[in-house]
Amino acid sequence: MSTTIDYYELLECERTADAGTIKSSYRKLAMKYHPDKNAGCKDSEAKFKAVSEAYDCLKDPQKRAAYDRFGHAAFQNGGGGAGPQDFGGFSDIFESVFGEFMGGRQQGGRAQQRRGADLRYDMEITLEEAYHGKQSDITVDISVACDTCHGSGAKPGTHAHQCKTCAGHGKVRAQQGFFVVERACPACHGSGEVIDTPCSDCRGEGRVEQTKTLNVNVPPGVDEGTRVRLSGEGEAGARGAPPGDLYIFLHVKRHNLFEREGTTLFARAPISFTTASLGGTMSIPGLDGRAHEIRIPAGIQSGKQLRQRGAGMPVLQGRGHGDLVIQIDVETPTKLSTRQRELLELFRETETGDECPQSQGFFSRLKNAFAGE
Repeated sequence: MSTTIDYYELLECERTADAGTIKSSYRKLAMKYHPDKNAGCKDSEAKFKAVSEAYDCLKDPQKRAAYDRFGHAAFQNGGGGAGPQDFGGFSDIFESVFGEFMGGRQQGGRAQQRRGADLRYDMEITLEEAYHGKQSDITVDISVACDTCHGSGAKPGTHAHQCKTCAGHGKVRAQQGFFVVERACPACHGSGEVIDTPCSDCRGEGRVEQTKTLNVNVPPGVDEGTRVRLSGEGEAGARGAPPGDLYIFLHVKRHNLFEREGTTLFARAPISFTTASLGGTMSIPGLDGRAHEIRIPAGIQSGKQLRQRGAGMPVLQGRGHGDLVIQIDVETPTKLSTRQRELLELFRETETGDECPQSQGFFSRLKNAFAGE
């Protein structure tokens, strides 16, 4: 099953983001992936085109309203790709979105039925699964087209007929003073058709509840809140109307070692004061299954960060990986043997103050402060 990361995901914005937020995010991403800054990089060029296409849609209030309702299908012309040249039918989509306040619109002499609702499914994955990606089967309870009547709502062998109250328009008009008010037809509820003999399985709805198993492709590099869209797998439309979409919202479990910020992985590593003083190495198990050897320079201080290039999370829908950053915490020993204490006492006797210049400087300033200097 194909998956599509939507325009909001490409622009790293929430669906509720205002125009200013969307514009700001687009500018940042456009600068990051601009071909002039990434000469010869096909992935950056493709990413630049994708975010530009997304912004071209979401910056326009009417296009955005259509996209929020229909997704990428709003810009497809006979199955073709999206783009301004394919937007010739936008007036029909706009009327479908906003015309519902007037009880629906006509198409072919009768009212167009409403598309099925979009649905949400929350999926929890591990950080390892976010790193490698995964194929997963999910089970959802949704309404699907009735097999008995093939979604028509009418008993097999019969069919719906045009509503006489609204003449198939799905809406009626009423005079109220100087105004003419349009509303959904009370006889057919806006469908433009009446079923005399409804299907016994779906009771004329054209859809029934069913448990359905779907396969979800989670691509490598997804993050908390990433949405995966399964086109046409939402709620079935009433009486043969198109189905909605199913949106998979991903939630990444907390990891016991790593924290994540974008494609960068962070970990805190406590080391002994002797290792901090003399230097050494440590081995960190990466999400890629390999052990990454980190070199610790002599004299390292707490809070210092060591970076391992390319050992972080993969770039979503792109090439390359982020970095692994290890923050050093120097641990002071709390349990010393008699011999260890003796050795430390000997070391203290040989201290000149040059070993720890920050401490020496602090106590010098402290002494001068009390002396009034």
